Amino acid sequence: MSGRLVGKRIIVTGAGANIGREAVRSFVSEGARVVIGGRDAVAGRRVEAESDNAVAFRQVDVTREDSVRDFVASAVEWLGGLDVLVQNSGVQHSGLVTEFDAAQWDDLFAVNARGHFFGAKYAVPHLRKSGKGSIINMSSIAGRRGGPGMTAYSATKGAAIAFSIALAMELAKDNIRVNAICPGWIDTPFNQPAIDAMGGRAKQEEIVRQIVPLGRQATSAEIAPLFVYLASDESSYVTAQTLSIDGGIYT
Repeated sequence: MSGRLVGKRIIVTGAGANIGREAVRSFVSEGARVVIGGRDAVAGRRVEAESDNAVAFRQVDVTREDSVRDFVASAVEWLGGLDVLVQNSGVQHSGLVTEFDAAQWDDLFAVNARGHFFGAKYAVPHLRKSGKGSIINMSSIAGRRGGPGMTAYSATKGAAIAFSIALAMELAKDNIRVNAICPGWIDTPFNQPAIDAMGGRAKQEEIVRQIVPLGRQATSAEIAPLFVYLASDESSYVTAQTLSIDGGIYT
């Protein structure tokens, strides 16, 4: 531990597994206190139990405004203020646009886009009280360059990028920075819908070797350091950025 986040009070949604869980572990290792939120109480409590009273879990449904409002209020009360908001909740559905189900389209936008709006709406007043802050929104390289079968998912991730840039402009006067992280191929169960759309794991791994200059997928632990950087004061002049971490796909 180098103490890069000592004193930082952080909210993270979607932290029960995969990239979110690794980000929380990294935050705690650098001295932060964290409240995590999600629908899955079992997964959330598991992450909470890993820390020595540095993490608290609160259940939240990011698609419901009242749930997000109450979650943020409870988190800020436990933390004693707020310095960083990480919006990592996400879902993924795949399918050709001519066959795509409207309910799945709505679910994607409710979690991946509208959830970011609710989180910012209720966190920003607390960040303003702190005098500065950082908002980190999860997007994807699919939001910069999509592919067959991923049109709906790509649309939501593109919305997250646009939202982050516009919000950064809106909050710059408050010394609140906003950035979007765009992971590429990460070896997590979250990507299973995309893997299925590509024809299975073997086909997906073959495509990854062809399109990723580094020739492989990343682990969640390889993404976590970027969260630490954006949460820390080291990135105090970084805002309105879309930061890809993708093995060289997007150039």
